[in-house]
Amino acid sequence: MDTSDLFRSVTGLARSAPVWVQRVVELWTGYGLWLFGVLLAAVWWRARGAGGARAVALALLAPAATAVAYAVSEAVKTTVEEERPCRAVAGAAAPLAECPPPGDWSFPSNHAAIAGAAAVALVMAVRRLAPVVVPLALLMGFSRVFVGVHYPHDVALGLLLGGSLAALVVLALTGPAARAVRAVRAGGGRAGTGLGIRAGIRLTGPGPAGESSPEVRNVPGCRTP
Repeated sequence: MDTSDLFRSVTGLARSAPVWVQRVVELWTGYGLWLFGVLLAAVWWRARGAGGARAVALALLAPAATAVAYAVSEAVKTTVEEERPCRAVAGAAAPLAECPPPGDWSFPSNHAAIAGAAAVALVMAVRRLAPVVVPLALLMGFSRVFVGVHYPHDVALGLLLGGSLAALVVLALTGPAARAVRAVRAGGGRAGTGLGIRAGIRLTGPGPAGESSPEVRNVPGCRTP
C-alpha cells in the first residue's frame, strides 16, 4: 500500500502550520499515550471502589488487552520491516520529530495500535468515555503522520489492529475474569484469609455491599451481582 503522496501532503501541511500547532502536536505524539494510561488507571480505581464483578473485570482487562495489541503490533512490525517514510519518501518535507533509527520499522504504528486498543477497551468498560477517547485515538494516529514518522496506512491499520484485538480479548475473557473477581471477593469475606487473597482484594476491591459476603451468598433467593 503506497500512501506516499498523502504523506507528502500532511507533512507539507505540518511544516506550514503555526509554530504553536507544531509544538502541541509534538507534545501530544510524544506524551499522549500517558493520558490513556491515566484513564485506564482511573477506570480501574473507580470500578474497584464500588463496581460489580463485571465492571472490575472490564477495568482489569483494558490494560491487558492494550498490552496484547502492542505485542502483536510489534511482532507484525518486525516481520514486515517497512522503512520509515522520513527516510524513504523523496520530496517530503523534513519531519518535525527526529526520524527513528534504521531497524525501527514503520508498519504498523505502535502508537496507533496502543491508542486504538486503549480507546476500545475503555469504551467497553465505560461507554460514556467514547466521545473522549475515540477522538484522542484518532488524533494520536494523525499526529504520527503529522510529525513525519509514519505513513497514513501505518496509523490506519495500527488503529484497526489495536481496536480489533482489544475487542476480541475483552469479549473472550470478560466472563472468566468476572468469575475470578467474584471468587477473590468471596474469599476476602472469610476470616483468616491468606496473603494472596488479601493482595487480590487490593486489586479487585471489596465490591458492592454483600457481593463478597458468604452469609449473603448463602441466603436462599439471593443472587450475586
